[in-house]
Amino acid sequence: MAYVAPIHRPSGVRHALKLRFLDSNEECLVVAKANRLEIYTQPAPGSLVLSYSEAIYGKITVLKKLKLANSPREYLFIGTDLYMYFVVSWDPESQRIRTERSFLKLADETGRDSPTHDRCVLDPADRFLVLQLYDGMVTVIPLAAWRRRAGAKFLGEPVVARITDRFIRSLAFLYPRPEREKGEKSDSTKIAFLFEDNQQNTCFRIRSLEHFDGDPGHANLDPTKVFRSDLERHTSHLIPVPAPIYGLLILSETSIIHYNEITGQEVSLTFDEATVFVTWEQIDKKTWLLADEYGRLYSCLLLLGNAGVTGFKIDIIGTTSKASVLVYLNNGYAFIGSHSGDSQVISIREGGEVVQSVSNLGPILDFAIMDMGSRGAESQINEYSSGQARIVTGSGAFNDGSLRSVRSGVVMEEQGSIVEMDHIIDLFALRAPSESEYVNLLVVSLIEETRVFQFLPEGEIEEHQEYKGFSLSESTLLVSNIPNGRLLQVTGASIHIVDSEDGVVTSSWSPAAAELIISASANDEYLAIALGGTEAIVFPLSEDLNGSVRRKFDSDDQIACIHVPHFSNDFCVVGFWGVAVAILKMGSLETIQRIVVSEEAVSVPRSILLVNILEGESPTLLIAMSSGEVVSFTLNIKNLSLSAKKVVILGTQHAKFKVLPRGDSGLSNVFATCEHSSLIYESEGRIVFSAVTADEATCVCSFNYEASPGAIAIATGSELKIAVLETERTTHVQTLPLHETVRRVAYSSKLRAFGLGTVRRTLKENYEIIRACFKLVDEILFKQLDTYELDEDEIVESVIRADLLEESGEWVERFIVGTGCLIDDKPMSGRIIIFAVTSDRLLKVIAELPVSGACRALGVVGGRIAVALDRTVEIYAFSAKSLRKEASYLTCTAPIDIAVTGDIIAIADLMKSVTLVEYRRGVNGLPDTLSEIGRHFSTVWTTAVADIDCNTFLESDAEGNLMLLHRDQEGLTEDDKRRLEITSEIRLGEMVNRIRTLDVAALPDAVVIPKAFLATTLLAERIPSLGGITFNSFRAFKNQIRQADEPFRFVDGELIEKFLDLDENVGKEVVGSLGVNPVKWDFEGVRLVIERLKRLR
Repeated sequence: MAYVAPIHRPSGVRHALKLRFLDSNEECLVVAKANRLEIYTQPAPGSLVLSYSEAIYGKITVLKKLKLANSPREYLFIGTDLYMYFVVSWDPESQRIRTERSFLKLADETGRDSPTHDRCVLDPADRFLVLQLYDGMVTVIPLAAWRRRAGAKFLGEPVVARITDRFIRSLAFLYPRPEREKGEKSDSTKIAFLFEDNQQNTCFRIRSLEHFDGDPGHANLDPTKVFRSDLERHTSHLIPVPAPIYGLLILSETSIIHYNEITGQEVSLTFDEATVFVTWEQIDKKTWLLADEYGRLYSCLLLLGNAGVTGFKIDIIGTTSKASVLVYLNNGYAFIGSHSGDSQVISIREGGEVVQSVSNLGPILDFAIMDMGSRGAESQINEYSSGQARIVTGSGAFNDGSLRSVRSGVVMEEQGSIVEMDHIIDLFALRAPSESEYVNLLVVSLIEETRVFQFLPEGEIEEHQEYKGFSLSESTLLVSNIPNGRLLQVTGASIHIVDSEDGVVTSSWSPAAAELIISASANDEYLAIALGGTEAIVFPLSEDLNGSVRRKFDSDDQIACIHVPHFSNDFCVVGFWGVAVAILKMGSLETIQRIVVSEEAVSVPRSILLVNILEGESPTLLIAMSSGEVVSFTLNIKNLSLSAKKVVILGTQHAKFKVLPRGDSGLSNVFATCEHSSLIYESEGRIVFSAVTADEATCVCSFNYEASPGAIAIATGSELKIAVLETERTTHVQTLPLHETVRRVAYSSKLRAFGLGTVRRTLKENYEIIRACFKLVDEILFKQLDTYELDEDEIVESVIRADLLEESGEWVERFIVGTGCLIDDKPMSGRIIIFAVTSDRLLKVIAELPVSGACRALGVVGGRIAVALDRTVEIYAFSAKSLRKEASYLTCTAPIDIAVTGDIIAIADLMKSVTLVEYRRGVNGLPDTLSEIGRHFSTVWTTAVADIDCNTFLESDAEGNLMLLHRDQEGLTEDDKRRLEITSEIRLGEMVNRIRTLDVAALPDAVVIPKAFLATTLLAERIPSLGGITFNSFRAFKNQIRQADEPFRFVDGELIEKFLDLDENVGKEVVGSLGVNPVKWDFEGVRLVIERLKRLR
């Protein structure tokens, strides 16, 4: 049994259009992302806001706008990759999309799929919708019958017309002219086809469409006299020109032509520089937007004279992401929908300036999993949902290429901005009067001053130039409410206790003139400060700063930070520059416990917090190190001993901790501010570090005020604002643009770096130049440390990190790179290169070997290097800084990927699924061997494989399927033991490029997963689907060999989670249909289980 659920929704845009869908008076943008439909509104010009999103059972391949004659709103025609087509509209009452008409299957089992992609064009006169799905066949759906029937909500029946044109590149309806050719019918509809003939000539033909009603009806596409076979070879697009100009634009790599189909007259323009156009969009009757392969955006204007078109004016607007689709949004703004980069809204008038960006994680060519909690921990939690596992992806292509950091986290929702302000170093919240339930004062500490803001009951914010005896002319280290209606303020030069009612300073203390207070912490009873780094002083607050206790420390053991826990008056915690932390007795400052936190002398404690995070458990000591690590210990409150050390990496600089109380329970969450700000809190009895959408935060504090309970105040580099943290975890993505294709990614925790195989593309004198390199980048900031350029025409095929045995007998970590050649006829077309990383964090080649074929995949088995070449899998030994071949195995076609477990190598074959081979070291002078021990006997176009359990392998194929293969070592015969059997299968609908294993602790209630699987079909029946497409048909295995009726032993987590949105009565019906113990598995029990499954991601 298997369970699959997405951690990030599809984000690449293939289709988009603008229409009046939600409102008859306002246009919205509809975007198709894989199997999701998203609707964006425009509250202001150039601004898009997501208003609605819904999943469809199928990848969207067709999206068209339809207009019903008597409807104020417009409709959507949607097609999927399984040849399911339907029309939907917006239901204003339910605020949901509803299905108006479905064509459940327009597939032709005898037809040959279109060699490019499905096409759909709409007659400008709204009479016909034409689909080109198969080579040589055109599906015609009449709209005339649909429009003639007032109030009818259906189209005519589709009919298929056959044509002789093959390999169609583009097709377009011509706008009907008022004048007609001699002998032409008055209602004739013309379609232009751009195609390639058997001699590979690019041809252009116009056909006349005639449709005949009947049962069944039929349609003819008769050729007219217009035919040309002399077009430029790389002609790609036909663009219809509306009235009053009419005709067609014929677009190629080097020219653009306006063609008059009546007179045959042509007006052309040859470009100064050739390019590859990918999409277009009409702005008005004589202006178009054009986008090319390299992300350049053009405007195309037809120049007119008395005789018609006289020429063209082509201008480059700017550079954007490579467009998959263009949509003009009016008012000079355009939407750039991209599949290879971020989608964008750009201003045409401002030279293509990007005014809004919509993040796109795909396409992901490779990724690595970075365990942020693996630095010397006594125990580790390698879980994505905990926020400690960060997925680093190589996303996008060429100029849109980037590294993306994907991490589980919580959303911070901004409530409003208080004031624009920079150089904020700390924030504090106060209650005035002290007995108030909510805070209403925000104290802002800056570099050279302190400012106080009061939140009034009327909702206004007032800044105080003076406040109750506070010193506002210097920076503040600490402000807090203390018992008996008093306020405490600590600055670098003084301590003040102020009466909150009359503002009188009741007590104060100042150090000697040459000394400064560098750190301060207080609870209700004690204040502890660090003076000049060499002295710790504790003041009893009940005695108004009298009766202090002091302790001097050696100059070699200076204090870096100090902390007084809120739940205890017996001790305080001090962090030293000597990489140590000590627990001191409050009354005497004697050392109770002292430990060295880090083995690195340059990493020192900079912030300390002792807090109760886990209910019913011991307090947790959090230590922020200057290196960016957060070290945590469990404190035994009885003997004050520290244990259970854990280390989590949050950045390259120390984090600043602030407590966020969880009500009156005495428990708290912790906000850690750094490059990757995180919320530290309890989830299912454990501490998790979740990313927060607060990348620009410099400091925060809890600000539980009446208008927004549970809020926080947050300062960035330029402003001060109020925000609220959501409780539900989501996926956070951070982007580092590289402007190169990140083809391969490998991560080394010991070297604290990523190894990247990248490919860059440049244009020089109309020629594409492709160069590849291997890069070493830092693990946190992704800063480039070193680069190794590959040879000309050489490309990175695979990258791994591996532990190799040196001549000294020491195991050392290396990066291994496998390359291939872009030119197939080279005799030695690949290399294996082994890189060491020097102490200066530079790359050094220590061994390389030319191989006969591209090195598709790499692995390590038994201390040797496994290499997948074009036809073989080979084993190489590394010694004396050289590589020596030890064994070889000939595959069926070509190995695409390998997964190594122990001495067993799982080989993903290009056409023949998965094969298992065992590597054995030679003994008594015999050579090493690779022997086949298992095989999946099936034709599968494999793309990736991974070992996920004992004798269980996860395989993906090029047609978007996932399969679990199991090897039964307890089989009765040797053949049974060799045979890999499918135990689970499901169709994802998207091709998988890479599979990486991730260790996730099993839930205690994991046994309920089979129960959830039984509920899958029952649940799907109670969840309405657009177009009437069934869940089983969507997720059923499908390739060129066979098609299943339903998914097999695979649970779709996204569907299961929809149980949480069901009405309680419907949910109880689903649970009751399971036929399980109603006491153990009632509605509430199932709901809790599904919530826990959801938190896995």
